Amino acid sequence: MKTIIHVNQHIIRSNLKNKENQPVLTVKTHKSNTYAHTVEINGPSRVVYSPNKPLSCGARVWIETQASVVTDQPQTTNEAPNQGKTNANPL
Repeated sequence: MKTIIHVNQHIIRSNLKNKENQPVLTVKTHKSNTYAHTVEINGPSRVVYSPNKPLSCGARVWIETQASVVTDQPQTTNEAPNQGKTNANPL
């Protein structure tokens, strides 16, 4: 299964502004999104820079792999982490 990993710049900015520590790495598969602080790729991967054709989320640089991926977050979700909203629960 193809996995795409990218850094969410919006969460980085939100973390700085709101003095939070939400996970900024997004691990995407065709089934789900997982948000993490740490990602380990257990096999070959490639880094892609595509400024003229970004991902649907807006990412222009990402990592692609068919290998298994391990994150520090056991939870998988289709919702983004709290981006400065006080009524959302962090992962």
